Amino acid sequence: MRATRIAKFAVMAILAVGVFGFVVMGLWNWILPPATGWRPISYWQALGLLVLSKILFGGLRGYGGHWRKRMLRRYAEMTPEEQAKFREAMRTRCGYRGGDSEEPKPASSTL
Repeated sequence: MRATRIAKFAVMAILAVGVFGFVVMGLWNWILPPATGWRPISYWQALGLLVLSKILFGGLRGYGGHWRKRMLRRYAEMTPEEQAKFREAMRTRCGYRGGDSEEPKPASSTL
């Protein structure tokens, strides 16, 4: 029973990736070449764009999710003083160079 469910899931995942690849290719080739003059893309390039967009915009969810939940739980259990100390340590380690304000400034949009 479990093997059947896993096989069905695998088949559906492969079909979904295939369909999404065709959708990305179709949308790209329908919209971008006439609008911008860019070249049409192949199916494999569309799949590559799909994977790249997932990595860049969707992140790699599912990888390290347990670690993130654990860290959020530990942060919630800290006292306000410990939280402030932790935030300051992270700012120092991550290279935050903001002003004197407690919260970081929002990034300006350069689009």
